[in-house]
Amino acid sequence: MPHLTQIPVQDAIRIVAKEAPTPTLEALELNRALGRTLATDIASLADHPTVDNSALDGYACRVVDTEAATDERPVRLAVIGEVPAGTPFSGTIGPGQAVGIYTGGAVPAGATGIVPVEVTSEQDGVVSVSRPATASAIRLRAQDLKRGSVYLEAGRRLSVADLALAAGMGQDRVSVGRRPRLAVLSTGDEVVPPGRSLKRGQVYDSNTTAIGLLAQVAGADVVLLPHVGDDIEVLGEAIDSAGEIDLLVTSGGVSMGRYDIVRDLLFERGVVLFWKVAMRPGGPVLFGRWRDLPVLGLPGNPVSTMVVFLTLGRAFVQAALGSSEPLPYDSRILATAEEPLSAAGFKETFHRVILESREGRHLVRGTGNQNSGILRSMVEANGLAVLPPHARIEAGEQVEVIPLEPYLG
Repeated sequence: MPHLTQIPVQDAIRIVAKEAPTPTLEALELNRALGRTLATDIASLADHPTVDNSALDGYACRVVDTEAATDERPVRLAVIGEVPAGTPFSGTIGPGQAVGIYTGGAVPAGATGIVPVEVTSEQDGVVSVSRPATASAIRLRAQDLKRGSVYLEAGRRLSVADLALAAGMGQDRVSVGRRPRLAVLSTGDEVVPPGRSLKRGQVYDSNTTAIGLLAQVAGADVVLLPHVGDDIEVLGEAIDSAGEIDLLVTSGGVSMGRYDIVRDLLFERGVVLFWKVAMRPGGPVLFGRWRDLPVLGLPGNPVSTMVVFLTLGRAFVQAALGSSEPLPYDSRILATAEEPLSAAGFKETFHRVILESREGRHLVRGTGNQNSGILRSMVEANGLAVLPPHARIEAGEQVEVIPLEPYLG
């Protein structure tokens, strides 16, 4: 089957997202839904507030009766009752009358304003008012929420504030997208799990940790599979034993070498949708299927692994969740370069940068060595400058930057 190669990043994102499963739904209690993706719109079950109520402690009265009130000549009103929150006053306020009211209390019929308790003095059933009542101290019915109106739309990741709002709308649970199940598998004889001794020429496996955590931040459930050396048969068996998963993400084994077993497995026995994306770092990325299982094969260099997952792997996860959040690739801001930045020929280039705000401007500078094996640069960087093919950005010119903080946890 023919495959695409050296495709633009945007095309690769579209292909990967298209292979994601259709979101499936589950209902969760509010205290279990933090960080989940809302699957259906949520409308309020009631007005909030349900009645006109008081924004402060004081006295409800007619504004016209207090317009002349001053410290020197306070207005005296007859107190005919009180209104605690949740216990409405059954009567009607007439001329020269007031009702004691507490924050959240229902404004009695006939009242048009509230006088703060701080400017009053009550004795023997009469309150002296030294400031005029104000209508602005009345919170009007439904000024916050209107019954039947939608205030949380499907596709958003639920925050603490979102879930508090859902509770305020009368909802005790929400419908969310099931988390996609993603498996991570690293390859290569030279790769050793952390905690073991290294032999000459070997490296510690940072990619499994990076991919797994990036996937969790994106909203996926993650399974970490045992490391596989450069053996294509063992690789096939490892994938088949992964269980029910929605996406397999591998690291290493996708380039041009003799021992690139992920590439060989998919080309010889699977389906390859694309191999190589016109991007740097991360160009040798491969995407295809193994027995109907989508497989995203990431390069082995640590920075390439992280950048490609942020651009492509996260697109799969968000599509599976039904998320309406913009992808990292689409979440760019304009910044001014403090030093020259250059693209890698025909490839769209993701340059690790330090993003700062000074005097109302966003400014960026590089982290130094941009080799895709310099993992510490992903700690030093808080942004990725996106350089179009063949671009050279001079100092003082603007460049688009992806802020990294929201995606690294």
